[in-house]
Amino acid sequence: MFFSIIIPLYNRPQEIKELLETLTLQTYKQFEVLVIEDGSVNDAANVVNSFTDKLDLRYFVKPNEGQGFTRNYGFERAKGDYFIIYDSDCLIPENYLQIVNDALTNNYLDAYGGPDASHPSFTPVQKAISYSMTSPFTTGGIRGNKKGIGQFHPRSFNMGISRQVWEKAGGFIITRSGEDIEYSIRIHSMGFKIGLIPEAKVYHKRRTNFLQFYKQIHFFGRARINVYKFFPGELKLVHFFPAAFTLSLLFTAISNIFGWQIAQLCNFVLALIILLIFFHSWSKNKSAKIAFLSLIASFIQLVAYGLGFMQDFCKRIIFKLS
Repeated sequence: MFFSIIIPLYNRPQEIKELLETLTLQTYKQFEVLVIEDGSVNDAANVVNSFTDKLDLRYFVKPNEGQGFTRNYGFERAKGDYFIIYDSDCLIPENYLQIVNDALTNNYLDAYGGPDASHPSFTPVQKAISYSMTSPFTTGGIRGNKKGIGQFHPRSFNMGISRQVWEKAGGFIITRSGEDIEYSIRIHSMGFKIGLIPEAKVYHKRRTNFLQFYKQIHFFGRARINVYKFFPGELKLVHFFPAAFTLSLLFTAISNIFGWQIAQLCNFVLALIILLIFFHSWSKNKSAKIAFLSLIASFIQLVAYGLGFMQDFCKRIIFKLS
């Protein structure tokens, strides 16, 4: 099978350098790489050109449209039987393509997704953020976990589609704000076979500090409501959990300020959540420091998503504003 790897890029030359370096190490060699510069001011032309003798690589420059439409640009120019998309802040294990090729040969999928993991080179904050985005106590394990809640939807940081899916379903119809979730749901609705390849992991760096992480996750919360506008039935009870958690934190604070009797119960539940996250992260990362940072990241993840979700739920669903 011949793969076309499609990578949208916006002002991240160092990230694409690290990603392309990992692709040069792939044990499976039947692939091309398309890097599409999406209107960057700080472009990566020199970086990408330095890899043209190491990879079957094509580099495109286009006006800024966002990652969804930039991936479509790549789909239109891809030569492969199967298209794979990554975020530019990913590192790819050297056996990734071999794993995917073997999995598709043994049990063909029209589209697949894979999990993300923390690389040993990541900073403690990046490892904590990685934990918060994959923990059963925050996301419920829906991002690349075999035991995740509900129907599996591949995400664009690690996702593949067959040429047949592209030809029938087309590409992304939203360029950002939940574009990958909408696309996955649409592929499902057309009867294509979609699944998780659990061994096809990538190392996803995500954001490098908590402020950037907060802004990103707040946007994700808003994006869930954007997806609802296309598929109302896909808004599940689990998606309300971060908002409920955020409101419960506010209620806990108020109950302590006013000395309500229920404050003791609220404090007990909050302490239990803190202990569960701390010791679960410690067991996963073998580091008390990362476990402590995971607490911060997990609370940011839940509160930021909850606030973004509530903001657009009130604006777009309750008040019917655009």
